[in-house]
Amino acid sequence: MVKLRLKRCGRKQRAVYRIVAIDVRSRREGRDLRKVGLYDPINNQTHLNVPAILYFIERGAQPTRTVHDILKKAGVFKDTEIPVVGTLVSKEITNTNN
Repeated sequence: MVKLRLKRCGRKQRAVYRIVAIDVRSRREGRDLRKVGLYDPINNQTHLNVPAILYFIERGAQPTRTVHDILKKAGVFKDTEIPVVGTLVSKEITNTNN
């Protein structure tokens, strides 16, 4: 399974993150399939390769919660709602004891 997740770059106290498509079994700094964006939380800048992101999502890649929030803020999910990995679905509990 492929995920879209953050890969840490930069120096100490000045972290910059690459948004990458990576196999779920790889570690955070492991080899990625493709770099699809850049996120700089200090300067609040985001650079995205939207066609590449949509390519991976159409083929089943799941964005992590943080990447999903970044993509949503950038307006990538205008038409569709992509489920986030690890979200909890609330179920209504019915009382069967009378």
